[in-house]
Amino acid sequence: MRLQLEWLRKLPAAAALALAAAPCTAHVPSVQECREGSEFILHAAQARDAGATREFFIGRLQSDLVAIRAFPRSLRWFAQDASDEALLTGAAEAVFDVPRRAELHQSAFLSACVKRIEEAGR
Repeated sequence: MRLQLEWLRKLPAAAALALAAAPCTAHVPSVQECREGSEFILHAAQARDAGATREFFIGRLQSDLVAIRAFPRSLRWFAQDASDEALLTGAAEAVFDVPRRAELHQSAFLSACVKRIEEAGR
């Protein structure tokens, strides 16, 4: 009986170790997710044009990304991993750092996102 209890106590640690050792694959967005992400970037540029500051918008995005991490990857929208977050954040920062027409920012994000899909297929 004592050996069985000792084994049960070690089970959570063993499970955690197995999960940590499992290969972690990067999220490959779907075309639909790329479209939705591009709409987010379009809206970011529209918010900029309406007077939103970089500090406000990027700050809000960062806090939203932190909150999203509390959910399992399968329940998250676009930002399922660090590379997704970097793509979305970089595009949002460009909206404020290199202002262009909203549609140009949207198109640039869509192109970058679709490129990720193509590279994953290689």
